[in-house]
Amino acid sequence: MSASAAPPTVTPAARRFALIGGSLGNLVEWYDWFVYASFAIYFADSFFPGDNPTTKLLNTAGIFAVGFLMRPVGGWVLGRAADRHGRKSALTLTVTLMSVAALLIAVAPTYGQAGYFGALVLLMARLLQGLSIGGEYAASATYLTEASARNRRGLGSSFQYVSMTCGQLLGLAILITMQHTLTTGQLQSWGWRVPFVLGAVFALVVFWLRRRLTETEAFTEETGGGSDTARGSLKALWEHRREAGLVMALTLGGTVAYYTYTTYLTKYLIGSAGMAKSTATLVSFTALAVFAAIQPLAGTLSDRIGRRPLLITFAVGCTVGTYPIMTALGSAHSYWSALGLSLLALVIVTGYTSINAAVKAELFPTRVRALGVALPYALANALFGGTAEYVALWFKDAGHEKMFFWYVSGCALVSLVTYVLMPDTRDAALSRAEAEAGTGARPAPAEAAG
Repeated sequence: MSASAAPPTVTPAARRFALIGGSLGNLVEWYDWFVYASFAIYFADSFFPGDNPTTKLLNTAGIFAVGFLMRPVGGWVLGRAADRHGRKSALTLTVTLMSVAALLIAVAPTYGQAGYFGALVLLMARLLQGLSIGGEYAASATYLTEASARNRRGLGSSFQYVSMTCGQLLGLAILITMQHTLTTGQLQSWGWRVPFVLGAVFALVVFWLRRRLTETEAFTEETGGGSDTARGSLKALWEHRREAGLVMALTLGGTVAYYTYTTYLTKYLIGSAGMAKSTATLVSFTALAVFAAIQPLAGTLSDRIGRRPLLITFAVGCTVGTYPIMTALGSAHSYWSALGLSLLALVIVTGYTSINAAVKAELFPTRVRALGVALPYALANALFGGTAEYVALWFKDAGHEKMFFWYVSGCALVSLVTYVLMPDTRDAALSRAEAEAGTGARPAPAEAAG
C-alpha cells in the first residue's frame, strides 16, 4: 500500500457485523469457561471424595486455577497466529478448541465410576480451555478494537466484557432454570453435565459464524506491505517490553477484582453469608445483567474524556472499598442488600472492564498487537486472576477470610500507581491509514515507521 493511497472505506454495517460476530463468539467462549465455576458447587462431589465441602471446592477451584496456567501458552501460540495469519483465523481456532474441551467435561467419568481418572479428564479439559481462552482474549480484544471506528474504540472494545458477562449470564440462567426444575440430587447426579453439552453445541454455531467474518483493515494493511518474518514473534514483542510490562501491571488489580465479584461472589454469599444457593445465584445473575448493560456507557465515556480517568476511578474505589463492601456482603442475608452491595462493587470494576481491551490494543503496533495483548495479560491472569478464588478459599479454610479483602485492595493499589504514571492511549492510531487521515491521532509505538 503506497503512502498516498487512500485507506479503504469500511461501512457502518460492516463494522456492526464485525462487532456482533466477534462478540457472539466471545460470549460462547466465556460461557464455556465460566460455567465450570457456576456448576462447581454441584459436581465437586462427583470427582473428589471426602466430607469437607470447603476441601472439595478447593480441589475444583485448584483445577479452575490450573486452567489459567495454559493461558500464557495459548496467548503466545494463538497471539502469534493472530499476528501472522489474521485475527479471523485465530478466532475460529479458539472456538474449536473450546468446543472439544466442553465435550470432554460433559462425558468425564465420576470418582465412583473411574476413581481419579475423572478428575484427570477434568484437568485436561481445563488445560485445553486455558489454551483456547488465552488466545481468545487477545484475538477478540484486538479484533473488536481494530474493527471499531477510531472515535468509538472505547465503545467497541466494551463489548468484550459485555459478551464475557453475557456468557456468565447464560450459564447462570441455565443454572437458575435447572435449580427450579431439577432436585439437588438430580443436579449433582447428571444435571451438571447439561450446560457443557450445550456449550459444545453453541461453539459449533459460532464456528460457522466466525468463518464468515471479514479481516480487520489494520491487519490487511500490515500484511499488504510485504512479508515480515518477525511479525508476532517474541523478538518483536521484546522491542515493546515496556508496553508488555504495562499490560501486566494494569491487569493485576482489574483481574483480581473481576474474579472476586463474579466467579467467587456466589460461593462467598453461600459459604460466608449463609445465603441459600438459589438466592445467591439470583443475586449474581441480576448484578451481572446490570454490569453488562453499563459497559458500553463507560466505554463511550472513555471516548470523550480518555481512558485514564476511568482506570484511576476503578483503582481508587477498589483499593479503599473492597474491605467494607466484602465485609458487608458477608453479613448480607437478604436478596436486596446483597444485590445493592454487589452492584456497587461491579460499578467500580466497570472502570477497568469497559476499556481494558482498547487500552492494551492501543499500546502496540499492528505487527505484534495480538501477541502484545495476549501474553502479558495471560501471565497476569495466571498469577492473579485464576488464583483469586483459590486464595479466597485458602484464607477462609485457614480461618483468616478477611485477609483476602486486603489482598484484593493491595493488587488494586499496584494498578493505581500504573494508571497514574502511564499515558492516555485514546488518541493512538492503530494503523498507518488512521495516522494518514490527519485527525490528530498519534501512532501506536513504532507504527509510523512501518
